[in-house]
Amino acid sequence: MNSRDPFNLRSGLRGTSPSSLFHTRVPGTAASIPSSVREEKREASDSRVPVPEALIPAAASSANASGQMPHAVPRNVPTQSDPQRRYEERMWAGSEKERERKVRNGYANGVAEKIGSVFGGEKKGLPMYKDKPYHYSTSKRRRPLIEQKRFLASLVLLLIGGFYWAGLLYTGALGWGFSKISWWETAQSDGIDWDARTEQVRDVFKISWAAYEDHAWGFDEYRPLSKRGRQIIEGSNGMGWIIVHALDTLIIMNMTAELSHARDWISTTLNFDIDSDQVGTFEVTTQILGGLLSAHYLSTAFPNMAPISTIEGSPGEDLYREKVADLADRVLGAFESKTGIPYANVNLKTMKGLAAQINNGATSSASVGGVQLELKYVAKMTGEKNYWETAEKAIKKLDDIGARDGLLPSLVDPDSATFQGQGVRLGSEDLIKQYLQTSKQEEVYHDMWKEAFAGMCKNLIAYSKTANLTFVGERPNGLDGPLDSKMMHSSCSVPGTLALALTGGKPISELKKSFQWHEEQEEQLNLAKNLLQTCYGMYKATPTGLAPESARFHIPDPPHMLSEGIIRSAAEPSFPSGTDWHRDYIIKSDVRESANYQSPSTIASIFYLYRLTGDVTYRHWGWDIFESFLQHTDAGARNGYTSLDDVTLTPPPQRDNMSAAWMAETLKWFYLLFGPEDVIPLDQVVFSGAAHPFPKFELGKTWETGWKRRDRDEKAKVTGEDEVEKVKVETVTVRSFEEKQ
Repeated sequence: MNSRDPFNLRSGLRGTSPSSLFHTRVPGTAASIPSSVREEKREASDSRVPVPEALIPAAASSANASGQMPHAVPRNVPTQSDPQRRYEERMWAGSEKERERKVRNGYANGVAEKIGSVFGGEKKGLPMYKDKPYHYSTSKRRRPLIEQKRFLASLVLLLIGGFYWAGLLYTGALGWGFSKISWWETAQSDGIDWDARTEQVRDVFKISWAAYEDHAWGFDEYRPLSKRGRQIIEGSNGMGWIIVHALDTLIIMNMTAELSHARDWISTTLNFDIDSDQVGTFEVTTQILGGLLSAHYLSTAFPNMAPISTIEGSPGEDLYREKVADLADRVLGAFESKTGIPYANVNLKTMKGLAAQINNGATSSASVGGVQLELKYVAKMTGEKNYWETAEKAIKKLDDIGARDGLLPSLVDPDSATFQGQGVRLGSEDLIKQYLQTSKQEEVYHDMWKEAFAGMCKNLIAYSKTANLTFVGERPNGLDGPLDSKMMHSSCSVPGTLALALTGGKPISELKKSFQWHEEQEEQLNLAKNLLQTCYGMYKATPTGLAPESARFHIPDPPHMLSEGIIRSAAEPSFPSGTDWHRDYIIKSDVRESANYQSPSTIASIFYLYRLTGDVTYRHWGWDIFESFLQHTDAGARNGYTSLDDVTLTPPPQRDNMSAAWMAETLKWFYLLFGPEDVIPLDQVVFSGAAHPFPKFELGKTWETGWKRRDRDEKAKVTGEDEVEKVKVETVTVRSFEEKQ
């Protein structure tokens, strides 16, 4: 059997000439060709190369002679002798040249074709039939849309773009993934008129300010129940503590008339020439100096906020700057200790620092970091480097002592640079703000913050016994001593500070869109949310809906620390009735713990979490707390609002003291929480611990970090040639801040 011709079809063609096959007459064809065309055909045939007779099969001749083909020829088969063939040859050759020209010149040597093939472009090769040129139109029949590569590629890109726009993608240790975020956290619309609520906060401020103007104008303190004022320094003219501390709130709320009155008093009455050893260095720096600094900043950077017209060259033109320079020079006297660590008090008239009359003359360790923002901004504003260098010297000396896990004991002796007592309480929040103030250019403060945060997670953050509430405790006997479950209300600033550290002030949605949000950040954000939930629970756990100055928690024995593993809270964010989460709180009916001083810490963190996450739930929490303040702290007859002695009682006994923080800090945070989100943008400013906004700035050629941290061993002991003296720990009886009050 012949494998090349299994059906013996070629047997009858043996001996037939191939040329005779091309000249086989098909009936009816010759007659239809004009004679002129036949002549052209004959001339073309004569010019062809003759085929040797030995190569012509005999069968072909017989077939040609009889005029019959061994099989039927389809009608649509092109004939080589067709007179139309030369036109087809020209078209085919022309299309080939056009294709070569495009590939060589117009499509970057074929790169475009390769790219196009990814999205389903067809790269054409040789045509299937020679009579169909390269630019012959393709079949009109198309595959279903879902099967086309271009459609599928476009659909995938559209989905990825949608997730990217919504901020639902993040990169973690395991690569790409979906963000742990719920739609209700970012896109819910509650239909509440928040502008109206913002105006309600402004109205409360106006009532408070008007009552102070009427009954205690110029005094450092205001007592709304008795409608009188009091100076902090008896026998002095005071410093208008409430006025200066709240200057930036007046500007932010656009209260032009009230601001004009305040400026007139500052220009004509404010005098820092006070001869007293009772002025606290930390308080006067953060609240009075900070208030003047922020007023200067807002009035220059945001001139449309409460615009005050001043005549060029008049005393009011540089009012804030002049007062800043005056007070800052006086405060520097407190830093003239043997080590550069400031004394607790300062005599503003003599410009000399004085040791505290309590705590064996020790200074709060937290206050050393707490005045850094103010002094550095004074240096930036005035161009005087001595303020910058003074601040750096103090914090360097404190860091040189060495602290285990980055956590400092609460008190330090300013002359010997030794810690007094072993008690550890939180006090490192300002480190990250220093890093942000200079636009993340001073890495030393970032390193200190990370060390302190890790130490806090290891030694201070724990869980309650039943509801697994996350709280920040204390170590009164040192890090090796037992955990005290007491959480100060001031520690409720931690959630906001942590969220600020994670974002740098940018909304999380923006960080996710630019792929700057990772799994570790998400975990730390959840920690901030859990801590804030505990702080909000301090309000919900009392019958007044207001938090005490401190609360304790039922904890397991031994306590479960955060570093031992994360535990999911059993309490819901909304704290519904019928659950027993509130049983984990221990709130003593004691004026030192159950009082409410109109403190701003929780509201500040609620503001930060709302601004950075966009979750409107935090606005609702804030409004809930605001209404409780209105209900229980109103002094009546439009006389203002007062602190409380005991939030566990209803009605709560009122204290007859409107805290300076009420208008300067608490109401400011409420106003910013409910107001437009573009007011005081967090990516441009950094708020001090006293709620004063300062600008972020770059070091440039003028400013630099003038110190480096010393090397430490695993126990935080300073090592190297510059090793400082061994830390001497003295056991002393420490009176708490509450006892001082």
